[in-house]
Order: sequence, then C-alpha cells, then structure tokens
Amino acid sequence: MSVPAPRRTFAIISHPDAGKTTLTEKLLLFGGAIHMAGEVRARGQNRRARSDWMKIEQARGISVTSSVMTFERGGTVFNLLDTPGHEDFSEDTYRTLTAVDSAVMVIDAARGIEAQTRKLFEVCRLRDVPILTFINKVDREGRDPFELLDEISDMLALDVAPLNWPAGMGGEFKGLYDLRSHKFLKPDGTGTNAAGATVQTTGLDDPQIDALCGPIAQRLRDQAELALGGYATLDADLYRRGALTPVLFGSALKDFGVEALIDALAEFAPAPRPQPALPEAVEPTDTQVSGFVFKVQANMNPQHRDRIAFLRIASGKFRRGMKLRQVATGKAIAINSPIFFFAQDREIADEAFPGDIIGIPNHGVLRVGDSLVEKDDVTFTGIPNFAPEILRRVRLGDPTKSKQLRTALTDMAEEGVTQLFKPLLGSQWVVGVVGQLQLEVLISRLEAEYRVAASFEPSPYETARWIAGDPAELKRFIDDNRGAMAEDRDGAPVFMARDSWELNYVTQRETAIRFSATRERA
Repeated sequence: MSVPAPRRTFAIISHPDAGKTTLTEKLLLFGGAIHMAGEVRARGQNRRARSDWMKIEQARGISVTSSVMTFERGGTVFNLLDTPGHEDFSEDTYRTLTAVDSAVMVIDAARGIEAQTRKLFEVCRLRDVPILTFINKVDREGRDPFELLDEISDMLALDVAPLNWPAGMGGEFKGLYDLRSHKFLKPDGTGTNAAGATVQTTGLDDPQIDALCGPIAQRLRDQAELALGGYATLDADLYRRGALTPVLFGSALKDFGVEALIDALAEFAPAPRPQPALPEAVEPTDTQVSGFVFKVQANMNPQHRDRIAFLRIASGKFRRGMKLRQVATGKAIAINSPIFFFAQDREIADEAFPGDIIGIPNHGVLRVGDSLVEKDDVTFTGIPNFAPEILRRVRLGDPTKSKQLRTALTDMAEEGVTQLFKPLLGSQWVVGVVGQLQLEVLISRLEAEYRVAASFEPSPYETARWIAGDPAELKRFIDDNRGAMAEDRDGAPVFMARDSWELNYVTQRETAIRFSATRERA
C-alpha cells in the first residue's frame, strides 16, 4: 500500500493590508499552482488575486471569504486556507482555524502587531494552533527588526526564533541573510529590487558579505550576531506546542522569504493533528474515514449555481464514491464528485488523506458543523455559531421576488455568512451579522448572484442569545417573553434583546435560564 505524501494544512492570518493576499499568491506561484501572480488592484480579470473571487472582494481589494488552495512542493502537499482579513468576518475565520494544523501570521514591518492580528492570534492560542511569523514588506521603510521581535515576544507572550535577518530595510535594503544556512538572497539587480540569486557564504565573517551589502555590511554582522545570541534558537517541539514562533523577514511582493517560508512549513509545521470530538478525539491514524464541514460556499461558479461544502478529512483514507453518514441526520451520502482546489482550478479528488480539504457539491444537504463518518458515530466539536452583534430586517425592492429572497437568505445562513431568525410574532425574518461589512456583502451578493434588489431597515432588537434550561422553566420564559422570542433555522429558541442593558437585566433576573452567545450544531 502506497504511503501518502506528508501534509501541511495551514491558514494565513493577518490584519487587513499586511500583504496576506499577495503572500498567498506567491506561495501558490512558488508551489506551481499558478503561473502568474496578479496584484489585487491590477486591471484585467486574469490579474485578479486568485484567492479573491467574489465581486466585492475584487472591487475593494479585500478578502471576505475563506478560500482553500492545494499545492505540492518537494514531495509535501500543502493545503492553504486563506482567511478573511477583515474583522467583520471573524466568525468565518474562527471556523476556518478549526480545520488547520498551523498558521502563518503576517505582520507589516512598518506597523507591527495590529488589533485584528492580536484577535486572530488569541483564537489560535485557544485551539493550540502553532504560529509561524512572516514579517512582510522589509523592502519598504519599517520599524527596527529588534523592536518588531520584542513586540511579538512581549505582546503575545511567545519566544521568538528568527530564521533570517534583513540587510537593511526600505531604501537601504540589500537582501536577506539566512541565520542557519548562511545563504544570502540578494536583489536581481534590475532596479525592481525583486529577489535574485542566492549566494552561499561561509558565515558572517565571509568577505562576500561586504561585496553584497556595501556600507551596511558591518551593521548586518552586528545585528545578526545579536539576534543569534539574544533570541531563542528554533525548537520544533516548543513551536508545535505554541510556546515559540519561528520568524522570517521578507517581502511577498518582491519574492523575498517566500521559498524559505514554504521550506520552514515543510520542515517544522505539524503533520495532521488529532481533532476534538465526542466521545473522544479522532486521531489521524484511525482507520475509519471521518471529517467535518467547516465551511459552505454557494455560487463559487455563478454560471452553475453550485454549492460546495468544505470537508476537513480527520482520519482514514477517503476514496471517491464512498458513502459517508451525516451524523446529525443519520443519512448516508454518496460522495461521487469530490473536488480538490488548485487556486481557481478544480480537480476531481479520487482519494484524500487526513489533513486534506475536499469540496463536496451538494444542494443544501450539508451544513457548517456537520460530522461525516464511515461507520462509527463521531461528533466533531468546537465549530460554533456566534451570536450576532447587528440585527436587521430586510426590505425587498420587488415584492414579487420574496421567494428568491428567502432562498438567498437561507443559502447564506447555511454558509454561516449570516444568522437567520424567525420571530414568534410577526412574519418578517431578522438577519443577524457580526460586523457591518457583512451587510454590504449580503446586499452585493443578493444582487450579483440572485438578482434580488434589497436594503436593510432597523430591527427593534440589538443582540440575540440562544436559551436553554429545564423544559418547564424554558416554556414559562418563552410564554412570558413571546414578543422578544425567535427561532433559528434549526428551531432552537432565541431571546432577542433591545439593547445590552435589557440583556444584562434579563440574564441576571432569570437565573434558571442559560443564555449563550455561541451554539454548536448537535
């Protein structure tokens, strides 16, 4: 029996504008998945960022969906999950991080750690996801490298282990020195400052350093020696336990440090890890095929109105045509056309192994949080819905398109883009989102994908909480508060509060009722 190639399944996290999408493109380029790297704001459809396929993403130059891309390099299969950079899509990002074994944190060399980076890091810490750090844009004016490393160490409580060092930054930038192999990556000399040849040196004392760096050669020597002496050396076990982050400096736009990042992931990042589940965690070495749906995306190909569920394989060897049981419903699903994603291209997946992400075309059968198993029941945990922070009613431009509106809202609720609530009193559905930009995306997609013109109007509610408790107490509470009660798509009861004051008042008064800001599908 053939042994599968090693897998590295990782996400890229960053604050908006740190260069995440550019780095994603370059990883695909160096991995052979694409043949040309386009810039986000470049003109021409074939020069769009390959991971940003949605109309609003292309127009605004931001990522608002998670994309999955597979490539192979040096005998290792990489599954790259690109996450939304905007904080309004933190829910999608959180669920994506449930499906990875490690993450690359991209930091702008001029800005350091920003708010969204910090939030995403904390999510990784909650799930013990190890972090490899890429400090981007060193070819531009930026902060002192020691200052950046100390900020990572102090703010994130991590040991840092620099793997390379920039020879100057901004206008003085001469290239990157590898602290382990002593190789020096220099600009190509064409005036574009893109990466050129790699020069093997014997160490920092090598006279070639003077020829390569000119007047800043001694500064590179001093800084590199101080970095080697002052920071931790790379310990793969500490990194995989989340106590240390290897750090690479680079420029995704100019190709500096990208290959080193791929090589570091292949060498140090963890192989597929056990996945939290009930009755017990699922080991990747378990023989039965199992996995969980962490994302559903409709209309990736608008011409075919497709609907793809993204399944992380947790254990076993998956083969095309297998029947897997949906644990929530008990139904057996034949998976005849599973898909691998290579940038914007797709390929039928004849087989898949733990760590792989496959796309399953379906028509609303599979939902976020679903567990699929070959035989023994396993329920994967830690893939929640989050209580919305903004609640709105939808105003339809053309009343004759109410059916299309209902279909669209249901589709996007199943994707996890929005929450959808049906008040017990009244007929108007309420849409809930985490951030304002989600509303803009919703309106954009209604028009682009469903040809439905709509707008939002204020809802009398500000926030929502799922409720649970003793059946008698639960019935009493619902009967007493029918005007503020709704059901989600699964029929679970939801209390809708006018403001945070009312929510706090009711939760303190109703001690027999449990109010929850998250809910996992059973």
